[in-house]
Amino acid sequence: MRSRRELLKMLSSAALAPMVLGKSQADETKTTATKPSRIPLAFSTLGCPAWDWKKILDFASQHGFAAIELRGLEGKLDLPAHPIFAADRIEQTRKEIRASKLQIANVSSSAQLYVEDPAKLEKELGDARRFIDLAAALGAPYVRVFGGKAESDKSPAPSDETKARVVAGLRELGAYAGPRKVTVIIESHDHFTSSATLKDVLHSAGSDHVGLLWDAHHTFATSNEDPEFTVQQLGPWIRHTHLKDSIGSGENRKYVLTGRGNVPIQRQIQALRSIGYKGFYCFEWEKMWHPDIDDPEIAIADYARVVGQCLGDAHACGVS
Repeated sequence: MRSRRELLKMLSSAALAPMVLGKSQADETKTTATKPSRIPLAFSTLGCPAWDWKKILDFASQHGFAAIELRGLEGKLDLPAHPIFAADRIEQTRKEIRASKLQIANVSSSAQLYVEDPAKLEKELGDARRFIDLAAALGAPYVRVFGGKAESDKSPAPSDETKARVVAGLRELGAYAGPRKVTVIIESHDHFTSSATLKDVLHSAGSDHVGLLWDAHHTFATSNEDPEFTVQQLGPWIRHTHLKDSIGSGENRKYVLTGRGNVPIQRQIQALRSIGYKGFYCFEWEKMWHPDIDDPEIAIADYARVVGQCLGDAHACGVS
């Protein structure tokens, strides 16, 4: 039979055990939550069209993002007209970005450079210049533009005339952006997804202030290119990148959480790292265009985990 002293000692140890275990578990959770990302992460505000500015900054900071890509705010795409970028407010906006220890990775315009009508093309170029001015005011390095494609154009690739207009537009915008310490980046999108087309356009533009936004989903899903091939062809121009996952094929693709589809995100990241890419790995969750996909609170936090810690391999995170 145990003595009274032994019994009290046993009971005391048993009572303390949950407290010690709880502390250990809390420390482990804290360590996991604050573990730094292995690569610099960003997300596009296209994925959170209902969030206000404060929520965007807070969420980015809390989930280990280094930067934000601006693509509309509160459902409005005309960023230069948004009140937080007004002349009497923009300094406060800059302070808020700095206080959150974030950067603006890119300011995304909707400018389309394929446009043939001179007056309409000038409007597109004018809009791009407004976005370049905003990027300069925010200290952002890049402004995205599109090569674009007319709805009536059913050809599989842009014509030489279309490419010439896009090249001319890029040169003009690059000349405007350079003195403002901004680079114009054309996104691999629409008619301009194949490496051959993009390489031709970027080489012809021949500007230090013109580069590429590699939407790695589009070159894979639309032009059927392996990421290693794309990066080999276009690496010298890649300044920024969009990552996202999907399942299916062709026009029937459906966006899914990162690492659950058939887009080779891990290989895309490894291809970028193989060339010493120094830009952000930006999550473009197209919630604004596809309201049926997962909410940003789920998808953006999930991206931070799967890409930040597992480089796009959901299996390695045990979440697929």
